[in-house]
Amino acid sequence: MKKYVDESSRQTAKMNRERLAPSERPAILVEIEKKAADVRMNMARLREQRLTKEAREVRIENSEGNQPTKARPKKRFR
Repeated sequence: MKKYVDESSRQTAKMNRERLAPSERPAILVEIEKKAADVRMNMARLREQRLTKEAREVRIENSEGNQPTKARPKKRFR
């Protein structure tokens, strides 16, 4: 009896998928493409931010390396 319930529910689910698939498929594909485009744009934005940050760190590191070292002030005795 349990197999019959599983088979019936499986058939019902299959019929529902077949019934709904043709009408919703274009909308689903458009939504998937839009999400993929959004992900690619976000990845590009984050990559640009990362590269900018790395370039800024390199510039700071280079500019600090080119600075002459400051002499320590002499200690004064009281």
